[in-house]
Amino acid sequence: MVYEGLANLKDGLRNIIEIEDGLRVFDPERLRAELIDELASTAALAESQATRDAARWVIIETANRLGLWLGSVQELYEARGREEYSGVTVPAVNIRSMTYDVARAIFRARKKLKVGAMIFEIAKSEMGYTHQRPMEYTAVIAAAGIKEGFTGPLFVQGDHFQVKAKAYRAHPEREVQLIKDLIDEAIAGGFFNIDLDTSTLVDLSKETVFEQQRDNFTLAAELCAYVRSKEPEGVTISLGGEIGEVGGKNSTPDELSAYMEGFQDELAKRGNDLIGISKIAIQTGTTHGGVPLPDGNVADVALDFDTLENLSTIARESYGLAGAVQHGASTLPDELFHKFREVEAAEIHLATGFQNVIYDHAAFPSELRNKIYAWIHEKLTNERKADQTDEQFIYKTRKKGFGPFKKEIWSIDKSARDAICEELQARFEFLFEKLGAMNTQQLASIEVRRVDVPLARPEST
Repeated sequence: MVYEGLANLKDGLRNIIEIEDGLRVFDPERLRAELIDELASTAALAESQATRDAARWVIIETANRLGLWLGSVQELYEARGREEYSGVTVPAVNIRSMTYDVARAIFRARKKLKVGAMIFEIAKSEMGYTHQRPMEYTAVIAAAGIKEGFTGPLFVQGDHFQVKAKAYRAHPEREVQLIKDLIDEAIAGGFFNIDLDTSTLVDLSKETVFEQQRDNFTLAAELCAYVRSKEPEGVTISLGGEIGEVGGKNSTPDELSAYMEGFQDELAKRGNDLIGISKIAIQTGTTHGGVPLPDGNVADVALDFDTLENLSTIARESYGLAGAVQHGASTLPDELFHKFREVEAAEIHLATGFQNVIYDHAAFPSELRNKIYAWIHEKLTNERKADQTDEQFIYKTRKKGFGPFKKEIWSIDKSARDAICEELQARFEFLFEKLGAMNTQQLASIEVRRVDVPLARPEST
């Protein structure tokens, strides 16, 4: 059920949550049993923006009262940079659809395996085509955590806050301002972890590696300084940089060194005491979503683990970072995942594989799937390449069906959603174990200092 209107929302809170003078939770058991499902759906689907804003604020504040609080992985990654722990590759999961149900499956897996080192994230592009802005994403995930009784730091990350190279070349100030506006919205929505992706500006036509990376590290430093000027008091937002666009050529030690040396110099110009990035994303041979074959299956990838290990080592030993970050990995073969922690990758980003489970599961309503695919064939034909089969075209574009059909997907029968999420939970458990994230709850609680950051209370509450 969705609460339509503030009066209905406040009536639903009665005797469970009070919001007159701050927020108080009277009955956590009734909250989980009777109310939180409705709050989550209201936060995502209510017609009124004021009602959605109020529900989101209530959820996040309630989570904080119940011990699920928004945090930054900065201190955890600083400890990794000091070699205080090892053998853990932190999974960062992008949820594109069924966010409440999928997040619940993640929290169940985390409780079972005692996983503390795990990040929920969403990319700039995903916010658009899935119709999930930062505050909504944070609130729905927090609602899932409340439902499953999870406590501890909740890490939410803005993935690929990416500059469009063509737009930047034409109107640099306008393009940079768009990213700064997104940073403002993300921080206001509780994203205390942000990946700054200016790697699109790398120019391989330049003669030296340093010059190839110059625009990349210069703008990254500018955006880093901007984040530091906006972050909440007591919180150091964890920032990531990127030296090679995913899907491009594999990264090299020279590129890492050029980026870091240039970035540090540029950041120092903006303030000697500014904290820099905590990790660095590199290219090792993967592509976002994988490469679909003519029959729709995904091609094998020759992932360069030597590069991942070498650059992770350099990042830690020379620059105190947590290590290198692997993008585009969710569709890799199962037998590869244990290798990421063995080569000491700091973080791994996982998205499309979970999307595939949702779409391809027998419990996903075939009528709805066909409706989405028909919409794609009608609305997205301009994105189809001349040599693509129907299967390849659908595979590459079906992620864009999640936003327009958000309400229909949210309304899928509960038994079907449960069946899909049962498979997803097993998948998460597998990945958490292979990546070394299990039994990290105590590590995260020790390393990450709790800072209660009050989010702006909507006038409507």
